[in-house]
Amino acid sequence: MTRPVIGVSGGAQLINDAYRVQASGERNISAVAKAAGGLPLIIPGMPCSVTVQEVLSAIDGLFLTGGRPNVHPTRYGHEPSPAHEPYDEGRDDITLPLIRAAIEIGMPVFGVCRGIQEINVALGGTLHPEIRDLPGKMNHRMPPGETNHEIIFRKRHKVTLTPGGWFARTLGTEEIVTNSLHGQACVDAGRGVLVEGLAEDGVIEAISVPEARGLVIGVQWHAEYEAETDPVSARLFAAFGEAARTWRRARAA
Repeated sequence: MTRPVIGVSGGAQLINDAYRVQASGERNISAVAKAAGGLPLIIPGMPCSVTVQEVLSAIDGLFLTGGRPNVHPTRYGHEPSPAHEPYDEGRDDITLPLIRAAIEIGMPVFGVCRGIQEINVALGGTLHPEIRDLPGKMNHRMPPGETNHEIIFRKRHKVTLTPGGWFARTLGTEEIVTNSLHGQACVDAGRGVLVEGLAEDGVIEAISVPEARGLVIGVQWHAEYEAETDPVSARLFAAFGEAARTWRRARAA
């Protein structure tokens, strides 16, 4: 059977301080291809070149990647600040309506890091641009200036999962240990968003949308890292890939 086509959100980057590109990390593409069994298709954050409906008609699942730019604060009713730049409003213009449209028709959606934040904002939730500034919260960012991936993506804190929730059932446990590479995080849950995982300091780490017709999940950690070999990541991507295959078969029928 033909692999399900998985849309992978891309974003604006500047190469050699001169050339603007739309790109996604190789680990995202590999995780979708190998751990989820999908055919990855990068979605450019360029509303001048692609439309939500065109993208929706071409894919069987939506994978929302991490990325350095924060979701623009005006998307959830807050004021922007130079301290929390950069932003990527082109990506916002594509991914936020695409998430809503995908959920409406029952297409599976999986978001990591910025991706969980996009799901929450798309459904009316809010974010905090620098979660470590809040009382009682730890620093969830990667070590500054570090380039060794083993250090950047090392597992740094526990996540407690809701007993009986989708994540606890799928992973077969109520506690996992994850990496942590983010400044922004979800605060108020959006419409229909169920918080299913919390870090030790109460930061939201996993969400689902139980009322959605298809699978909709988001995690704050980078599950795409070692997606084939890490037991938690492998199960998440396998479930997402199976949901995309189910969607593809249903659409064909």
